Amino acid sequence: MKNRIALFLALLLSASFILAAGSAAGAEAAAEKRPFAYEHDPRLNPNAMKDIVVNPDAVYGFSPSPDSSRLKDYADAIDWTDVEQVAAAREQRREYHESLSELYRMIEDMLREAKPVEEIARAVSQRRNELRLEVHADDPEGLELVKKSNLETYGNEFGPTADSLYEKYGSWQKVLEKALGTNAGMDACLGFYDEYYDLYDLENEAEEAEPAAQPVKPAEKP
Repeated sequence: MKNRIALFLALLLSASFILAAGSAAGAEAAAEKRPFAYEHDPRLNPNAMKDIVVNPDAVYGFSPSPDSSRLKDYADAIDWTDVEQVAAAREQRREYHESLSELYRMIEDMLREAKPVEEIARAVSQRRNELRLEVHADDPEGLELVKKSNLETYGNEFGPTADSLYEKYGSWQKVLEKALGTNAGMDACLGFYDEYYDLYDLENEAEEAEPAAQPVKPAEKP
């Protein structure tokens, strides 16, 4: 857990430079009709590719899959080839990522108080769900999309409960790790994949995934 906290704090310290660089890189690639390339290829991550598709025209080379159980409602939510629309969505997701620093502070405080892992996992899991909704406080349509996605995925519009996660994974440590996770597919669509790569669950990516046959590059438009 200490390693995950240290990793997050390091990411947070460099966030301003990294996020600005990622946004600029996506816009420049689109303007010059050249491929945007990640250092780490999302196509090798089965957890990401179950939610997204390679989209040569998209700003970051990927867009949500209409067949995804988690992200299907986002496939047509914006034009993923439009630099301005993607930049607006990227900014909203940046706010969400930054809000998660609160969770790490919660963990540190509760560890100092010698709270049991179950209590920590329950508190962090609940607060993570709240943060995800709070990001959309001024975006009613976005809030409805999140609630709809949560309801279809977890049977609860507010997100997965700690008890449901424990029933699925059988470990409060795992429940806590899941509360600190992020959707790799959406990160790939919005230019964050490299920045948060170390937070993804990639244990079986080499065995489970094959690279997409289609290269990630934008097609020239007339």
